[in-house]
Amino acid sequence: MPKISVEIPQELLDDLDEHVGDDGKFVNRSDAVRASIRKTLDLLDEIDERHGRLEDDAGDTSDVHDAGGSEAVTDE
Repeated sequence: MPKISVEIPQELLDDLDEHVGDDGKFVNRSDAVRASIRKTLDLLDEIDERHGRLEDDAGDTSDVHDAGGSEAVTDE
């Protein structure tokens, strides 16, 4: 899996860390960031689909953000 580097404000990092670790929803920051990116891209795809902007050559909409065998994060 490729590695990337991002800069985020300390306040956002502190908020992220509240959801990571033994008492959090995610094992580590990488899992949290991947899930957040996947969720955001899925939401953007839903918006594009509603506006008719997300179709492949066969005319079907595609889910391209669940690669790597990870489960998508859902609202509970």
